[in-house]
Amino acid sequence: MSLFSKLFKLFLAVVLMPLIPMVLLLAYYQVHLKNNILETHANLAQIVSSSMNQHIEDLTWRLSFAQNITSTLTAHKNPTRQLREALGANPDFLILAVLDSSGKELYRAGDTQILKQLPPINLSGDASLPELAKDRRLSVSSFDVMDGRPISEFIYPLSNGDFLYGIMSFFGILSRIQEQRIGQTGRIYIVDQNGSVYANDYQYKPAFDAEALQNAFSSKSRLIKKLNTPQETYVGAFAPTPILGAYATVLQLKSEAYRSIYYTNIIIALFLLSIATLAYFGALTFAERLGEPIGALSQAAKEVSAGNFDEKIDEDLGWGEFKHLIASFNKMTADLKDYQVLQLQAQVSEMKEQVFRAVAHDLRAPLLGLQGYLYILQSGKVSKDEEKQYLELMSQAAKNLSSLLEDVLDVSRVQAGMMMPKKESVALPEIVKNVTDTLAPAAQEKGLTLTADIAVDRLPADPKLLQRVIMNLVSNAIKFTDKGFVRVRAWQDEKGYYLSVADSGIGISEHDLKGLFQKYHQVHTDRQGYGLGLFISRQIMQAHGGTLDVTSKPGEGSVFTLSIPKEQK
Repeated sequence: MSLFSKLFKLFLAVVLMPLIPMVLLLAYYQVHLKNNILETHANLAQIVSSSMNQHIEDLTWRLSFAQNITSTLTAHKNPTRQLREALGANPDFLILAVLDSSGKELYRAGDTQILKQLPPINLSGDASLPELAKDRRLSVSSFDVMDGRPISEFIYPLSNGDFLYGIMSFFGILSRIQEQRIGQTGRIYIVDQNGSVYANDYQYKPAFDAEALQNAFSSKSRLIKKLNTPQETYVGAFAPTPILGAYATVLQLKSEAYRSIYYTNIIIALFLLSIATLAYFGALTFAERLGEPIGALSQAAKEVSAGNFDEKIDEDLGWGEFKHLIASFNKMTADLKDYQVLQLQAQVSEMKEQVFRAVAHDLRAPLLGLQGYLYILQSGKVSKDEEKQYLELMSQAAKNLSSLLEDVLDVSRVQAGMMMPKKESVALPEIVKNVTDTLAPAAQEKGLTLTADIAVDRLPADPKLLQRVIMNLVSNAIKFTDKGFVRVRAWQDEKGYYLSVADSGIGISEHDLKGLFQKYHQVHTDRQGYGLGLFISRQIMQAHGGTLDVTSKPGEGSVFTLSIPKEQK
């Protein structure tokens, strides 16, 4: 990503970030406002429900004529005349009937057509009648439709043990309710528990989905946030009515109910678009003004960090404080170039002295051993067998001296920063095979099983240095394993390449693990070695940009794992 792009995005983010909480707040506000609108619908539905409840409560005092009917029945007379008078005084009563204590019809009066359609009333199987007679309370049945008119049945216990039965029409009150409007499209509907909407032939009746209304009535919320029809979407609320199974439902087109919110959204969207446009062009200008001098400084800094102190920046690129900064940077690079020359000379001298000191220190002990053996041989006081033994010891000491000299030189190269791997595409199975073939006799001599499982074909590394590390790890595993196995395994994932050497040897304690990779550190002094192999191996892996780690438990063996990261494309 270019510097211009970074500056542009930074400025844009600084300007637009404060808008995010504002947008979230507005979103919350809109949700809250929509709920307030639906709550208004819910309050209106509750008012309608209360109005119907009042209509039902008024029914009790409207049944005051029941006392006259009781007196007539007590006198063993026909109460049909009183029933007709009561029907005339209450136009919303369609029929009235007297039932005996068992629920069978005794007398009836009412609309002729309805009476023809209605068979004799027999409620003898209704288990609620004894309870009504005991409590002496009015019972109103569920909502129903008869001949296009909304009706409900009621039963009122008489003092002589009989019952007054009636069918009451809600056509008048429901017509008045449904004539009310909320805006242009909002209406009040009476809906039964099955989701069927009551409406007469002159009233508007949208194609509401009955199942959707049923689901709304069964939910815990009284708000209807979405109700689809084939052409439109409605919102609203409902409230249960005192008529069993009926709900007062207020529904309005969603587009009209939320119209004010939609207008607010448009205004806010235009406002945010204006801010975003201004922020875009502001960020563009800001990035162009800052990008050129900062980009030049960044590129020059990269050159300097790579050791190129000849890089200069044109001071005409800067403006204001940038002009002074560029001049200071150019002066700094000139000073660094002079300092680099002096430092390089000092480092060369120090490096030579450091190598000589390391070689002299680490070679002194083996040389003293050789001198001792030579002195004994020159004395002439040894037998032929002793002479042969001393010569073999001197040969082994010379080999150890050669190995130590190579290690000491490698350590000196590492400390001087001179061990730089020459990476190439290496065939790992071939390198591992060279190592295992070389060390197989040593493993067989101790009765160890030496195996390799290599799931990596090639990897980027210095082949000689990598083989040296693997050789060191496998030889150490064989050296410190008396029985069991030594296993070499390699694998890879999306991040890098891995190779582990596991053994069933004597293991390493937690205390010894802390200094395992230090120079001249030896865990088991009774075994041959100088304690440089693991130090050099880790330095080689770090020079590759990788790692070398170990996990171990005493008596259970050790696992050394090296890793080389994959190059990022």
